[in-house]
Amino acid sequence: MSIDHARNADQLPTPTLEEVSPGIYAYVQLDGSWGLNNAGFIRGQDGVTVVDTCFTEARTRAFLKAIAGVTSLPARTLINTHHHGDHTHGNYLVSGAAIVGHELCRQTVISTGLQALHPLFPGVEWGDLELAPPTITFKDRLDLYSGDAGDLKIELIFMGPAHTTNDIVAWLPERKLLFSGDLIFNQGTPFVAMGSVSGSLEAVTRLRELGAETIVPGHGSVCGPAVMDDIEAYLTFVQTTAKSAFDAGLGPLDAAREADLGRFAPWHDSERLAGNLHRAYSELRGEPLGTDLDLGAIAADMVTINGGQPVRCLA
Repeated sequence: MSIDHARNADQLPTPTLEEVSPGIYAYVQLDGSWGLNNAGFIRGQDGVTVVDTCFTEARTRAFLKAIAGVTSLPARTLINTHHHGDHTHGNYLVSGAAIVGHELCRQTVISTGLQALHPLFPGVEWGDLELAPPTITFKDRLDLYSGDAGDLKIELIFMGPAHTTNDIVAWLPERKLLFSGDLIFNQGTPFVAMGSVSGSLEAVTRLRELGAETIVPGHGSVCGPAVMDDIEAYLTFVQTTAKSAFDAGLGPLDAAREADLGRFAPWHDSERLAGNLHRAYSELRGEPLGTDLDLGAIAADMVTINGGQPVRCLA
């Protein structure tokens, strides 16, 4: 099912709504590059459980219109898989819903605010955004229930620090279905500068153990578990590249310039390697996983790798 969306229509496919299991839908925004996240929802007996929102007001309104095309039931619960704006900026439009996220997600949404990443994306039309952090938080695990009979279990599991410090996944064991958030990028470069390289590798191991057959990734097409091999290979490449360059006395930017991306070169947003190397260097220095890094320096290095141009964001 295609969803009409005017912005960048000449450069992108329109978002699609895919029923990935009976009553469960993935809202897929390709090509999945900066700001083009996936979201989803679960149709319940008396309400809807929503997984994430979108980067801009217009994109979130299009997502909510897609939900309304399937069901007139109200959204009662909204799950945030992590704090990044492409998954939380539209929270305020899901009126009346309880917003559920990790306790660090709430803290980081509040402390980051709405403007932190805007300079990195100068061409985005944000709309009239309002801050809406999670209102229900947890530390390790939380079970929700939805579905047509009201008994479909949704396990929320803390996986951070990985992509960020506050990643959770929504795992539906009865359907072997996983909403992975940004622990999984499909055919796009993973980004772990705000989390952990080693923590992301550990998260992949834990995700494999769940036994998912269908994965709604944070970015990219709906996929199967084989995508985890690609994520693991890329993160291992980042660690290996970082260790060699670190030992040679190179900084993250020079290491990124000299790196041969090999099989990962076709993935979009390759400039993220610079940010990922900053994180890998932090871990090589023995700093705690998820330590705050200078995001301004990371953004500047990514722009440099991108030929001095702003990163490609078509949201």
